[in-house]
Amino acid sequence: MVEPIGSRRPPYLANLPFFMKIFILLLLGRNVVSHCKISRCNSAYLAATENIQGPKQNASLCEALRSYSVCTRRTARTCRGNLAYHSAVYGIEDLMIQNNCSKEGPTLPPRPIQPGPNQPGFASPDICDYEKSFARLHGGSPAYRHCAAFGDPHVRTFSDEFHTCRVEGSWPLLDNHYLFVQATSSPIMEGSYATGITQLTVIFKNMKECVDEKIYQAEAGDLPAAFIDGSVNGGERPGGSSLTLHERTSGRHVEIHAAYIGTTIAVRQAARHLSFSIQAAEQVAFSFTDEQDLQLCVFGCPSDQRVSRSACCPQRGNVTPEVARRLCKEKLEVDDVYFQSCVFDVMVSGDANMTQAAQGALEDAKAFHPDPKNIHIFQMDKGLRLCSSSFFHSLLVVLVLELGL
Repeated sequence: MVEPIGSRRPPYLANLPFFMKIFILLLLGRNVVSHCKISRCNSAYLAATENIQGPKQNASLCEALRSYSVCTRRTARTCRGNLAYHSAVYGIEDLMIQNNCSKEGPTLPPRPIQPGPNQPGFASPDICDYEKSFARLHGGSPAYRHCAAFGDPHVRTFSDEFHTCRVEGSWPLLDNHYLFVQATSSPIMEGSYATGITQLTVIFKNMKECVDEKIYQAEAGDLPAAFIDGSVNGGERPGGSSLTLHERTSGRHVEIHAAYIGTTIAVRQAARHLSFSIQAAEQVAFSFTDEQDLQLCVFGCPSDQRVSRSACCPQRGNVTPEVARRLCKEKLEVDDVYFQSCVFDVMVSGDANMTQAAQGALEDAKAFHPDPKNIHIFQMDKGLRLCSSSFFHSLLVVLVLELGL
């Protein structure tokens, strides 16, 4: 028997017991160890589903559930064994089945700012300004993450892990709902398995309210001062100015500012290779699906692609370890992973100009890393098992994206 439309419950109320569980979980969350932030996921889901209505309410509910699932996965490592966390995970699965939601599909996008109570009909100018939009909704500043790839290449992840890699060919640095960044690496010289980045492709995905899709592509020896369509902004849409490209040093350094997603990217030419650095809003950095699981900025280099900086490669030409250290000391004062990477790059390439790669990456870290105390990473290089001293600290940092924007 077909149930009259007027008598149907909206899908987001189809499981009231689950909402009661959520309420209880929010109370339990007050007593959860501070490292587990499941209460944030619960609160974000309730806020996202509070006013779902209209003909697309089921699709909206599914987006909210997928976002809820993403949030729980981000905090899984710090919530193992937590009752509130596991109850939320099982509740999400149950609701997705009941409402025929697929696990694959869109999650909640950043929401437009609603008119203030004293501003009826006012269209907020903040919709394409991530920081202002975030502050309006949350009353504070968003969290940021930093990633970089430079030199051989060396990769600093969003979690401050640091790897030296032999990733020959094309590998994604980022692959999420807003950005796709791919680096192509080639051997630095014939017969060497040490590689360097020779091509970078950055795709800013179409965002209806703000920008057209824009592609930036650079190759070693060719660092353009525009997107591939010749433009230097996000296009003709009202928010087109929220994406801008700036040439800092002709042929050597380009910066791209994407204010609509709280992101800044730097691309540099160092010796014969390219380098990449990014500061991204945490919500943007971690906005991806399970299938987007190969991202060097998020997960680092696969273990079979990691290289020991101390035991990898023979010296080239007359560049001894002592010479390499002296050259790097002229550019880098602190003996950290940037200095170690500099010595490695100069040794395996025999090119004194390779000091520029680590120097530029450190400059970007100083500009982009959200915590000045963690700019330098001090790390013992033990074969292929590389572990950052700040990585253990990052286990205590919230890796949950703040949903609802």
